[in-house]
Amino acid sequence: MDRLTRRGLRLEYATLAWNVIGVPVLVVAAIRSGSAAVAGFGFDSAIEIGASLVVVWELTGSHEDREAIGLRLIRAAFLALAVYVTAQAAWMLVGGHHPGHSPLGIVWTGATCLVMLALARGKAVTGAALRNPVLRAEGRVTLVDAGLAAAVLIGLSLNAGFGWWWADPLAGLVIVGYSLREARHTLGSG
Repeated sequence: MDRLTRRGLRLEYATLAWNVIGVPVLVVAAIRSGSAAVAGFGFDSAIEIGASLVVVWELTGSHEDREAIGLRLIRAAFLALAVYVTAQAAWMLVGGHHPGHSPLGIVWTGATCLVMLALARGKAVTGAALRNPVLRAEGRVTLVDAGLAAAVLIGLSLNAGFGWWWADPLAGLVIVGYSLREARHTLGSG
């Protein structure tokens, strides 16, 4: 295994570790606050675990079909995220569900935004050097994760600071358009 492939695997293992820790943290934060944005972000973190596992699977094998399968799985993850976040936000906005404050969610999403930006950059550079579309696509999933973390952080902060409960579900919707765009982009890659 060459140096670049090992770097790609290290980036994926770091992503996996962060998200394996993050999912339970986000479940607790979502239950405590009733936040659809935090729940959606937890779902996104679970998708990121799946996407990272796909890339690890693809990078450790030599079968050419793995690339096409990996791209399809990542595309499906983008679409699932968009559907889930849209449904949660609509339920909150139409039902007038007012989430509570989530200090734990604010701290975790702030840290996640920074970590995922660094990991996304590493995956983009490494994926380009390897000419590996699966690693590059998963790097975009990681970038979406960073963007969603930032959007959720803003929504949670506006809710906590100003009582703008509607900022929570709207924060989740920020990433839907981008997720759909990336799903289409990944479709073109596969």
